[in-house]
Amino acid sequence: MLVLGVESSCDETGVALYDSECGLVAHELYSQVKLHAKYGGVVPELASRDHVRKTIPLIQTLLEKSHTQKSQIDAVAFTAGPGLAGALMVGAGIGRALAWALKKPAIAIHHMEGHLLAPLLETPAPEFPFLCLLVSGGHTLLVDVQALGNYQVLGESLDDAVGEAFDKTAKILGLGYPGGPALAKLAYQGNANRFKFPRPMTNRPGLDFSFSGLKTFALNTLNSCQGSEQDKADIALAFEQAAVDTLRIKCQRGLQQTGHKQLVVAGGVSANQVLRDSLQSMVVKNQAKVFFPRLEFSTDNGAMIAFAGYLRLARGESSDLSFKAKPRWSLQDLT
Repeated sequence: MLVLGVESSCDETGVALYDSECGLVAHELYSQVKLHAKYGGVVPELASRDHVRKTIPLIQTLLEKSHTQKSQIDAVAFTAGPGLAGALMVGAGIGRALAWALKKPAIAIHHMEGHLLAPLLETPAPEFPFLCLLVSGGHTLLVDVQALGNYQVLGESLDDAVGEAFDKTAKILGLGYPGGPALAKLAYQGNANRFKFPRPMTNRPGLDFSFSGLKTFALNTLNSCQGSEQDKADIALAFEQAAVDTLRIKCQRGLQQTGHKQLVVAGGVSANQVLRDSLQSMVVKNQAKVFFPRLEFSTDNGAMIAFAGYLRLARGESSDLSFKAKPRWSLQDLT
């Protein structure tokens, strides 16, 4: 079975082909970072228009580079939500139209399920069941994953997602867009002994998160000093350490609560090297294992959608061609 995946939930257009026999055949990605950089964040209308311009040409490039004919495609998977409404409508519309034209199944994929499954593309891959930390610009979730489509959300952010907090703190520090990677880069120049930020909600039971307070703490700290480049680097490092420590503490609790010995970490923030190193050290101490997607599949991409589509198709699932995009869609609704 050969599945075409289309991802267009936010500011990246991703397409990929996944084959049941040989795995990932090829993938292409177009990022809108330069388009949105001058605005300091994603402009939804501009994102939608760019997906309109780029998606079909990107699919054509994918087919040409992989020497694949449209007639060879067995199903089309597309991101149906959550995400920006207009951006989702572009990918979902193209995905459904192509499936209809080819007389092949269409498969609507939950964006966060795509991220959750992305580490299964790697070798070695985790096996069900496992604990999953989903960390991105819009979501921070700790999920008990029993099987494909069987998800229980154990904890989530009560305010800002961790990626959103990274971006907002970067903006406070006057850094460019995207803010998360810029802040992480600046943090390497910081003095770890200067500022101590709180680790929110770690002194109480439970697995929920809160990161808006860290952003405010960073702003107040910046206002209390001269705002030099070294001040900003020290604040960036203190923020990153606090955010990473909070995620590590919650993941350790989650492993203890569920009894799982496998931790899967996915989403854009999973590319942060400090987070990867911290969680790797934590799982070793807890006699567990941690799995990450490769860096290029940490952010939004078509490969994870094609792979999720293949897994759903293999179970005999498909979607009605009238399926509507869902800007808001709980991962737990899939169970």
